[in-house]
Amino acid sequence: MNFDPLPEPLVGPRGQVRLGLFPDSVTTINGRACDYRTPMGSPASRRARHFHYKQFQYLGVISNDLLIGCALADTAYLGVAFLYIYEPATGILEEHTWRAPLGRGLCMSDSPVNGESRFRRGGIDIALGYRTDDGAREKSLTVRGAGLELDVVLEEPAGYQPMSLCTRTGVNGWVYANKVAGVGLRGRLRWRGREWSLADLVNVGGHHDFSAGYMRRETFWNWACFSARIDGHRVGLNVSCGVNETSVNENCLWLDGRLIKLDGVSFDYQRDDLMAPWRMRSRCGRLQLRFEPRGEHRERLNLGLFASNFHQLFGVFHGELRLPDGTTLSLSGQPGFVEEQYAKW
Repeated sequence: MNFDPLPEPLVGPRGQVRLGLFPDSVTTINGRACDYRTPMGSPASRRARHFHYKQFQYLGVISNDLLIGCALADTAYLGVAFLYIYEPATGILEEHTWRAPLGRGLCMSDSPVNGESRFRRGGIDIALGYRTDDGAREKSLTVRGAGLELDVVLEEPAGYQPMSLCTRTGVNGWVYANKVAGVGLRGRLRWRGREWSLADLVNVGGHHDFSAGYMRRETFWNWACFSARIDGHRVGLNVSCGVNETSVNENCLWLDGRLIKLDGVSFDYQRDDLMAPWRMRSRCGRLQLRFEPRGEHRERLNLGLFASNFHQLFGVFHGELRLPDGTTLSLSGQPGFVEEQYAKW
């Protein structure tokens, strides 16, 4: 795999954004320092520079016993946080969404390796933290409020290879994405009168997404992810379509922390019945999966200037992943996520 030189920070002193696929996380995403232009090439106004910049960060816990998803998003027009917890054995789903006009009560870290993002509003306190120590990294989630307590720490060991890339979007935009999957975690959940040690959950793993940039005003994507132990290996998957442009994609899998790139992935599903089975396959032939939804977190909001039609489904994967050496990893009932998202922001 060929990588581009790792920039630090992402935007250089003349406002030029460093594009490419990088060997490690970019430690500072100073996106608003870029030389942002109008589509006709003139310098963008201060208002456009502020309201066109988007950031979102997501942490997921994947296991046979519990699936947890939590995100913070700053669209400049609106700050959003959501949290859901799903217990497959009982079918119990608890979900919450909080919104903050103009992002009041929300602050976002400009680094996927150091710092903290936080949302505090109406009795809820959510923190996504980033820490580096001796080459090892931790990504944490703390939630207080809504009748529960949640503490999660994703363990990104020294030598782990994240998916770290920056690509163009449209004539004047770009997006930096930092993805992590196939990592262990620890923590606890107090919920509905019970307490779980997250490290003791069956087949538990974590996923994290840190994305920021001047994204398209209207955008759409599909996405799929899981973290698991398969045949004695720690395996992670992150695939999408519709996010990246100019022939670059973020599709990859991880085997014991090693990044393995995948070609483009097609998503075949019924838009009028998202709970019907989904199918995904890669052009390189290394990925052939079927996804069976078990539940859904959704958001639908249309304010004219701002709109979102968001579906994140949780369920199980079946199929095969083929490694570069020809080894095949078989999946049967592996928990994970898929997503359909439309945004006007």
